[in-house]
Amino acid sequence: MLWISVIEGACWPLWRMAMWSLWSLLLWEALLPTVVCGAQVLGQVGGSVLLLAERPPGFQVREAIWRSLWPSEQLVATFFRGSRETLYHSRFLGRAQLHSNLSLELRPLEPGDSGNFSVLLVDMGGRAQTRILQLKVYDAVPRPVVQVFIAVSGGAHPPKTCQAFLSCWAPNVTDITYSWRREGTTGFGLEPSGLFTDGQVLKVSLGPGDKSVAYSCIVSNPVSWDLATVTPWESCHRESGMPGARGQWFRDCEPPTLPLTLPPLCPAPGKSSYKDMLLVVVPVSLLLTLAGLLSAWHPCCSGKKQKDRCTDRRAPETETPLV
Repeated sequence: MLWISVIEGACWPLWRMAMWSLWSLLLWEALLPTVVCGAQVLGQVGGSVLLLAERPPGFQVREAIWRSLWPSEQLVATFFRGSRETLYHSRFLGRAQLHSNLSLELRPLEPGDSGNFSVLLVDMGGRAQTRILQLKVYDAVPRPVVQVFIAVSGGAHPPKTCQAFLSCWAPNVTDITYSWRREGTTGFGLEPSGLFTDGQVLKVSLGPGDKSVAYSCIVSNPVSWDLATVTPWESCHRESGMPGARGQWFRDCEPPTLPLTLPPLCPAPGKSSYKDMLLVVVPVSLLLTLAGLLSAWHPCCSGKKQKDRCTDRRAPETETPLV
C-alpha cells in the first residue's frame, strides 16, 4: 500500500517528500558558514595584540568581516573587493589595523578590550567560514611589597632560632599568583605547609647560619611578573639593637593579615612605643581635666544657691516690727 500526502492540492509520494527534505537540509548546510572556535589570545594593557585570520589550505578569501561581540556587536574592520577598511564607529576606532593577511591588530590595549571577536571569511566559490577568538587583557604586574613579622620569645636573651612570617602584597591589581623562592637554591623548594593566605604569607625558621639567606616574593599573571627580595635575619634581632634592622614584631599572634599597611601586631617585649603611652596618658589627662571642671563649676553653683537662700532668710530678720 503506497501512502501519499496532499500538499496544497497536489498528491506527493512519501519518498519524494523525504528526498525534498534531505536536499533542503543540504542546501541550508551549504549556505550557513562553518564556525570554528579559536584559542584564547592574551594581551597587556598598553601593548598590542594580533588576532589571526586562519583559513584552511586552498581557501582564497574574497571578503572578510571582523566584529567585536561583547558587550555589544560592533563592526571593526572589513575586506571587500581588495580594499581594507577600519574606519567604523566602534570603541576600536583609531586603534585597529587590518594587515594584508587579514589578521587584525589592536593597539594600544585598554582594560575594557577583553571579549570575543569573530572573523567571517568568504572564498571565491561563496563558501563561508566564521572563526571565534577570545581576547583577555591583563594589567601589568607592579613591584610587590614585602614585610617581615618576627615571633618574639618571652626570654630575656634573643633565641638562637628565629621564626619569621614574610608577607607579600601587590597593590592595585587582581588576577595574580603569589610564589616564593629561596635565593641560591634551584627551583622554589618551599614546603606548602609554610604558606598561608593563598601564598601571600610564608613562614620560615632561621638560624645563625641563615644570616645571608634571602627570600623573593614573585607575583605574576599570564602576561607579566615582578619580584621583591628581603633578608629576614636582619629583622630577627631588633631587640638587641642591630643596625639596619627592619620588620615588625608579634607574640602569640596569628600570621599577619593583609593589606600590609597595618601597624605592628604586637610590640617588642620590654618596650613600649609612644603610641601605647598615648593610649594611657591621654585618657587619664582628659579625666583629670573633666574632674577639675566639674569641681570648679559645682561650688559656684552651690554658692550662688546658698547666697540666695541666705538672702531669703535675712530679709524677714531686717524688717522692722510693727508697733
